[in-house]
Amino acid sequence: MHQWTKNELMQRIESKETTILYIYTAMCGTCQVASKMLEIVNEILPNLPLSKQNINDLTQEAQHWKIESVPCLLIFDKGEIKQKIYAFQSVPYLHDLLKKYNLYIKR
Repeated sequence: MHQWTKNELMQRIESKETTILYIYTAMCGTCQVASKMLEIVNEILPNLPLSKQNINDLTQEAQHWKIESVPCLLIFDKGEIKQKIYAFQSVPYLHDLLKKYNLYIKR
């Protein structure tokens, strides 16, 4: 899973590129499980525009995006948040969700 810089992330969003952002904190056990689930999905769909960011590095953005808790998965399309996921449920759930958004993009 990529970890873009904050500038790279904001440029992607502002340029209206499809972007999937996984927000976590380092000491969160649930975040660690969610991260492993996303890594598996990323292996199955290796070209996902997926990045992870620690919420502590995005404090103003997290407030603006109204992040309620972590882990959180944000799906941006055309510069707007299209979906916010807090319940990661399972690898098949995440896989189906991300395929549904047609995010298997060749770069």
